Amino acid sequence: MFTTLKNAFKIKEIRNKIFFTFLMMLVIRFGSQLPVPGVDREYFANWFAAQTGDAFSLLDAFTGGSFLNMSIFALNISPYITSSIIMQLLTIAIPKLEEMQRDGEDGRKKIATITRYVTVALALLESGAMAIGFGRQGLMEEYNALNVISVIAAMTAGSAFLMWIGERITEKGVGNGISIVLVINIISRLPQDINQLFAQFVYGKSIALAVVAALIIIAVIVAMVVLVILLNGAVRKIPVQYAKKVQGRKMVGGQTTNIPLKVNTAGVIPIIFASSIMQLPIIISSFTGYTGTGIWAHILNTLNSSYWCSPSQPVYTIGLVIYVVLIVFFAYFYTSITFNPIEIAQNMKKQGGFIPGIRPGKPTSEYLSKILNYIIFIGAIGLTVVSVFPFIFNGLFGANVSFGGTSLIIIVSVILETIKQIESQMLVRNYKGFLND
Repeated sequence: MFTTLKNAFKIKEIRNKIFFTFLMMLVIRFGSQLPVPGVDREYFANWFAAQTGDAFSLLDAFTGGSFLNMSIFALNISPYITSSIIMQLLTIAIPKLEEMQRDGEDGRKKIATITRYVTVALALLESGAMAIGFGRQGLMEEYNALNVISVIAAMTAGSAFLMWIGERITEKGVGNGISIVLVINIISRLPQDINQLFAQFVYGKSIALAVVAALIIIAVIVAMVVLVILLNGAVRKIPVQYAKKVQGRKMVGGQTTNIPLKVNTAGVIPIIFASSIMQLPIIISSFTGYTGTGIWAHILNTLNSSYWCSPSQPVYTIGLVIYVVLIVFFAYFYTSITFNPIEIAQNMKKQGGFIPGIRPGKPTSEYLSKILNYIIFIGAIGLTVVSVFPFIFNGLFGANVSFGGTSLIIIVSVILETIKQIESQMLVRNYKGFLND
């Protein structure tokens, strides 16, 4: 990785892209400190501190503290992420969108345009709900129509601007623009989390205890990073042989290739979906001010990860079991709508390809489905280990930090993908230089 970056800085074109990306990062962090006009930030900080659930902590981590600061980037790119997921699901359900996706570059541009409009609509909806819901409780210095409109306009404009920055990083920077925006937000919270861990387990302890605690924390973080790297890079390659055939006077085909099936086929999507479903009732309860009594209070505590794995209240760990089941379910569900074995088998058959030992057509699709089911399960178990371990650590030792398994998977995945992008740009440049010479 460091060798790639060192070589990249030797090339002016790629060096300029890296500097442009860094400049955009500075703009993002600067905007995260600009407050929304007319908002009482102290009120919101006190409200946020009173929340016991981790739903808003995860949102604050994804927004790089912008949500807690009530800055113009409070919504950040959350509306864009939601919009992208919605469009990806609708592409499977709506034939017109599926046709656009198959139209190549023009079709993808049309879908990207629709995604932008949906992003703005979601930003308007979310900022409106926050302005009205929190405004009535004292968020604004003066609750009136003008201030509500100002808050909605500021938050929507901030979300749209971040979407624009992400697209510019993709176009003029190192690529993966939206992902980089998300990663810089998450990384910005790391010093605070590390400081919290240091203050809780190291500071003020005896030298021996402090050293042991520091080594354990480092070992856990390193082990999780290694697991995420292995999970992200693990691939099952399915060999494919193409039959020889005559075209004109030439014999073509006969080459051997493979279908790479990633072990973590769904990425971080299952964790995001599972977390969203688990935390939705808590968020609604917080917005309405109804914390619940009786059975409803127990349900909210079961869904709240802050209560999981607590020795004093072990019954609420049932929520962790539900969370794991949801991760496995969404791993299979998301893969099923993004990977179609029947379509791949048909395309292989049309091109004269076959898997050695497997007949073309239906047997091939059944074989791919069987292999895929095993792979998805392994990937889901890996995701579960990475995402669940921080909850266990929090329940047993009270280490409540925003940096969890979800954040770790996103950071490692995006960094690895960005390095690959830089390497491919360097390779393309070398080819161009060779051809020009």
